[in-house]
Order: sequence, then structure tokens, then C-alpha cells
Amino acid sequence: MKTYVVGKREAVSIVLYLLIAILVSVLVPQGIDAVSTAAMERKIPIYCVETDKKQIALTFDAAWGNSDTDEILKILDQNSAKATFFFTGEWVSKYPDDVRKIYAAGHTLANHSDKHGHIEKMSAEQLRADITACNDKIKALTGYTPILYRGPYGEYNNTLITEVEGLKMYTVQWNIDSRDWQGKTVEQMVKNVTENAKSGSIILFHNDLENTPAAVDEILKKLTKEDYSFVTADKLIYKENYYIDSAGKQHKKPPA
Repeated sequence: MKTYVVGKREAVSIVLYLLIAILVSVLVPQGIDAVSTAAMERKIPIYCVETDKKQIALTFDAAWGNSDTDEILKILDQNSAKATFFFTGEWVSKYPDDVRKIYAAGHTLANHSDKHGHIEKMSAEQLRADITACNDKIKALTGYTPILYRGPYGEYNNTLITEVEGLKMYTVQWNIDSRDWQGKTVEQMVKNVTENAKSGSIILFHNDLENTPAAVDEILKKLTKEDYSFVTADKLIYKENYYIDSAGKQHKKPPA
């Protein structure tokens, strides 16, 4: 029987090899599971809704001036359309009469943050305080507490959506951008929106921009001829028994 003598260097190498083998066997599967779990837990806002009803939600982000509030309200009324207005708390404080006017006209008031800051720079506590501050300002003016939220610049992350859900609210984005904020012409906006609009679409506009009112008027007229109706976002989305797919489309869960 032969006896093998292992040198010190070889012994260290063998021990290291065994340790690496053990670590790989233990950590790699856990790492894969962790990645899979993280991917599954990624939260996504509502971008549009799966529905057989020919309904579309027009939404306006209000964070700048109020030069066209009356004009937009008149156009919506003339076209028998309801819309959703996402206000920043600062806008609410500057234009309280406009907020009351919009609410009195039957449109939905929604939350666009208090100060329009960047989501990634805010902690969970700061996000909750910011959302709550805007809600409180709207409620103080109208008695209504918003249930819809849209982050500034369309930003979001898991922390934000978790805080929104904790406040019993829904994070709503859009699947059609009018691009009015890019200074698009009326014709460009009308073409972009009408060619892409489908049942369950959520369309993004902004107030206080030169071409938006005229574009909204034409869009409403064209889509009305295609038998679409225009509802507020809170009436378009599902509030229970739903799921959101990877593209942000909200679906009603089938009956169990």
C-alpha cells in the first residue's frame, strides 16, 4: 500500500477547492432563486386596460400654469367627455378656483405629487409625505380625496408603488403620449393619438400648452365618430380582482 504525502501548498489548494465547491453548490441556486423572486416582485403601474368597451381615458397633468383651464373645460363639455386631472400640490395651492371648477364639472381629481420631485431621490417616508400633502390640499378644497396617482416625469419604482398601494390608491401612467410637451403641432398630435387609440387606452396631455386645446377638440370629434366614449381613469380601471401584465396592461381576473 502506497502512502501519499501532501505538501503544505497542495493541502491549502485542496482546502480552497473544497470550500469553493461548497460555496458554489449552496449560493448559486439561492442566487438564481433570488433573481427570479426579484423579477416576479417587480411592480408595474397601470398603463392601459384590457376591456371590450370602447372607452378611453383622457388625462391632463397640471404642474405649470393655468392659461387654458376654461378652454379645456369648454371643449370637454362640448364633446360630452370627462377627463382626469393629475395635479401637483403646488398647482392646487396656486389655482384653487380652477381645482374647484374642474371638480364641479364632473372630472376626476388625481394626485401628481406635491412638489414634482424625482422619485429615485426620495425615501419611502418622503414619498408618502409628498403624496399625502397633495391629497390633503385637494380634499381641503373639494372634500374629495384622490385615489389615483401619477409620478412626476412618469417615474416610478417598487417603493413608490408600495406607498401608493398603502394609501389605497392606484398608480396610473399612460400608453399614448400626445407629446404636447414637445411642442407638437395640432396635426401631429391628432395623427399620433387617433392612429394609436384603442379600447382601454389612457392618453397623456398637459394643460397650459399652446396647441393642446385645439388638438383635444379634434381628437374627441374623430374618436367619437368611431364610437368611443371618454371616461375618467378611475372608472376605466379595475379596482379589485385584477392583474397587470409585463407591458402595464391591466386585466380583470377570470372568475375562480
